[in-house]
Amino acid sequence: MAEVIIVNDKAAGGEIVAREIARLVRSNPETVLGLATGSTPLPVYEALTKHLDGIDVSQVRGFALDEYVGIAAGHPESYRAVITREVVEPLGLDAARIHTPDGSTDGIEHAGEDYERAIEASGGVDLQILGIGTDGHIGFNEPGSSFASATRVKTLTAQTREDNARFFASVDEVPRHCITQGLGTILRAKHLVLLAFGGGKAKAVAAAVEGALTASVPGSAIQLHPHVTVVVDEAAASELSNADYYRYTFANKPAWQGI
Repeated sequence: MAEVIIVNDKAAGGEIVAREIARLVRSNPETVLGLATGSTPLPVYEALTKHLDGIDVSQVRGFALDEYVGIAAGHPESYRAVITREVVEPLGLDAARIHTPDGSTDGIEHAGEDYERAIEASGGVDLQILGIGTDGHIGFNEPGSSFASATRVKTLTAQTREDNARFFASVDEVPRHCITQGLGTILRAKHLVLLAFGGGKAKAVAAAVEGALTASVPGSAIQLHPHVTVVVDEAAASELSNADYYRYTFANKPAWQGI
């Protein structure tokens, strides 16, 4: 069972995860982070500016979950640009050590395999940050994705394109394809940290944590992992049947265990 931590708000959730990441970096300067984009992980990155202050981060490595296919390299909404803007620059990371899948159309047929090899060569992801979509997707693994899937090109659903249209001038500008780490890739990370905030994520969180293990809810793949932490606010936790149990176990957890 995943450890579920219910917090008052997203800032409190960001603090908990940022403290854990800082602990990892102090113990291993070459920590490999799995980086998610979107609004959900922003409280973590914002809290990290404080928690990493004074810590040498020059050797930290990172791998983004996904990238759009065919988007211009300099486009402000490419995930390379977003990761640089929201993570690399604020935290003072070495941009050369932070990777995103190659979404250029030239060589796209082997870009997934290239990314898998790069992750493997790094020694694997130590802590993978995840968000979850309203339909239960993680990364760009839409419903129906195989639990064994590797990094590959996927076609975005109409709903995902609509959800992401807020970052573009119109939905017509949202790319139709992406390259994403697969569920199998994500499950190879040593520690998964899934964050969700707001009532709109409540049903997806409940399905992923307490529902059936099914490709129809890609997020349910976290049930297969031995070390998962789910951090949610009260609204996102509102559909959880065992919420009181999660609160009790976290309140009584030994501090030395971390998350």
